[in-house]
Amino acid sequence: MSIVLDVQGLSKSFGGVVAVSDVSFTVDKAELLALIGPNGAGKTTCFNMLMGQLAPTAGNVFLNGEKITGMAPRKVWRKGIGRTFQITGTYSSMTVIENVQMALLSHHNRLFDVRHYAHKQYQDEAMQLLELVGMQEQAERACAVLAYGDLKRLELSIALAHNPKLLLMDEPTAGMAPKERIALMQLTADIVKDRQISALFTEHDMDVVFAHAHRVMVLNRGELIANGSVEMVRSNAEVQEVYLGGGNLYNNAADTHHA
Repeated sequence: MSIVLDVQGLSKSFGGVVAVSDVSFTVDKAELLALIGPNGAGKTTCFNMLMGQLAPTAGNVFLNGEKITGMAPRKVWRKGIGRTFQITGTYSSMTVIENVQMALLSHHNRLFDVRHYAHKQYQDEAMQLLELVGMQEQAERACAVLAYGDLKRLELSIALAHNPKLLLMDEPTAGMAPKERIALMQLTADIVKDRQISALFTEHDMDVVFAHAHRVMVLNRGELIANGSVEMVRSNAEVQEVYLGGGNLYNNAADTHHA
């Protein structure tokens, strides 16, 4: 498989505090890769370095072989990385379709030349993205009245507006009901497969991780302590000690989902 993201020796220190230490990994094309670990393990710091919000203390990031280390977030986005956040950041005063249209206007470099005609631009393309995530019937609703799970679906459609090569999803199911979590990650897995894009996501719900991830990485105190298949990570003694608490509960739950 071809490598989409190549992370080499990524590190970040804040004064004397080492948040991420010498982390290296790759993400293949059409791979759904989970990054898990306890709170404070360095997951979001990693994401912020990949997306350009933070400059690494050391290390490099390559997207399809091109070095993107140190690029501004907007430039990284232009290169083909989309991102969703733990707390959704949609425009609550706008409708669902208008939020997607704003992303499409940015993608097509039209943010500053459409003025009051913006709501007429890229309507068909926006509806196609909403249909992809099952939100087309709510296109004219204001985001302020949406259920949280629907906001998460909308945010996913926005992240897909510029046809990214890689999706970074920071706790995509946070705040959602259990059935919604499974449904959203199944949707993500389907999109990864159908569109042949890659996705790297952080998640605390191990049912979601073990049911959908192709591969799992575990971060603890800024260091990568495991990287492999679901079965390999579940049975890793160090992972069980620092994060899974023995692993029995998660083993049983994941087996149910795989059945």
